[in-house]
Amino acid sequence: MAKPKRDSKSVDLANRIIEEYQPESVEDMQNALRDIFGPMFETMLKGEMNHHLGYESNDKNEKDTKNRRNGYGNKTVKTSSGEVGIEVPRDRDGSFDPKLIPKRQKDVSAIEDKVISMYARGMSQRDISSTVEDIYGFSVSHEMISDITDSILPELEEWQTRPLSNCYPFVFVDCMYTTIRNQYETKKYAVYTILGYTLEGSKDILGLWLNETESKHKWMQIFDEIKARGVEDIFFISMDGVSGLEEGARSIFPDVINQRCIVHLIRNSVKYVPSKDYKPFTQAIRKVYAAPSLKACHSAFDSFKQQWSAYPGAIDVWTRNFHHVEQLFDYGSAIRKIMYTTNAVESIHSSFRKVTKKGAFPNENALLKVLYLRVTELEKKWEGGHIQNWAMVMNQLLLHDTLKNRVLKYLE
Repeated sequence: MAKPKRDSKSVDLANRIIEEYQPESVEDMQNALRDIFGPMFETMLKGEMNHHLGYESNDKNEKDTKNRRNGYGNKTVKTSSGEVGIEVPRDRDGSFDPKLIPKRQKDVSAIEDKVISMYARGMSQRDISSTVEDIYGFSVSHEMISDITDSILPELEEWQTRPLSNCYPFVFVDCMYTTIRNQYETKKYAVYTILGYTLEGSKDILGLWLNETESKHKWMQIFDEIKARGVEDIFFISMDGVSGLEEGARSIFPDVINQRCIVHLIRNSVKYVPSKDYKPFTQAIRKVYAAPSLKACHSAFDSFKQQWSAYPGAIDVWTRNFHHVEQLFDYGSAIRKIMYTTNAVESIHSSFRKVTKKGAFPNENALLKVLYLRVTELEKKWEGGHIQNWAMVMNQLLLHDTLKNRVLKYLE
């Protein structure tokens, strides 16, 4: 595939910025942006003045009108990159009231916030550029949009390395795949996500990590990292069936209880079941893992194996993993309801896919920016909320002999 040609003006602008500022960091780029935003706002304001007067500057019809341009006034405005001095066009009768930067308004960082907000919702740089042009009549290059969204990189880095809570009773881990362009080819990348529930019953996304594949070695590195960031204890980890993941988690957190996701086991087993039997098969297995007691669970599993013996592949999935079903009944029903599935983190990945479905990302930072902005939106929705029935969960944790002391240690 041929490399797309960049607009010559955008390339020239980028080259001039690099030549003049020689940026080596995001902060250097923000300094450069201050000089870019000034001319950008002035061009947009001139466009508003043209609309207000009904003709462009130096138009021959200017002499036929009562109201005309009357020079410029100086104004200092605040952007997210710092203060910028601009010249605001004036008219003779003082009727010009700009909409972009209204009179007496000095903070215009909201325009940049709008660009970041559109980026957070998965709009491509091309779509953002078109939207800005439709609204303001001013074209913003892809490079400028990238520079604006790069302003969140320091915040992203701080979030990725922030200290974590010392205890998470429940942790959910999962991977999703998205595409990154690498020069002239595209590659699938695994996005590793960890969601934790705190002792206070709130949700916390511990971090986002990228790797070309999902592997136990990467998971071990991630567990080691979150331990270094302050996590001392995890009671339960809900996960899918990645080989070696259980051993990797236990090597970092020796007392953790690994729980295979029951929903994943259902998906694996129905591969061996004809579609006409999906519904009765899943109804039958639900009687096993949702039984009221371990004794009832064993009884339901015996009946299940007899009923569906025609599909030995499906039966084998559950037989090999039945200890994960049995261990659910070591805990109260409120705990079981949380730990039996990774749906909580899969829901986050579903939200991520809404903003990554546009296509391939040019690099890892571009992908992480979008995902981090999505995380901030999710955290706003969760703010002040608690996990449903959390009081009962805490009571059942405190009533459990092997968990009580671990809970009290971190509540003191």
